Amino acid sequence: MNVRILEDAKRDVLLGYWFYEEQSPGLGACFLATVFSDIESLVRHGGIHAVRHGCYRCLTTRYPFAIYYRIVGVTAHVMPVVDCRRSPSWIRRRLGRH
Repeated sequence: MNVRILEDAKRDVLLGYWFYEEQSPGLGACFLATVFSDIESLVRHGGIHAVRHGCYRCLTTRYPFAIYYRIVGVTAHVMPVVDCRRSPSWIRRRLGRH
């Protein structure tokens, strides 16, 4: 399977990086490594995750974030990467834009 990261997801990951980098220098880089590793795992495991709000949801391994994606043909389109501490209604609205 191929993986395509949409612009919204890139922006979300960058915001997460800066959030964690402000908490402790170097933590942002750890966040990036974790999220991109989890996104890369979609090459092998895309489509096995639970469906939430009409999208597949892959929870990140070390941070409270979820990677939402849809499969189109043989490509997993990574949409928002959201902080799971957000309210469910906020997440639904965010996914509704896709």
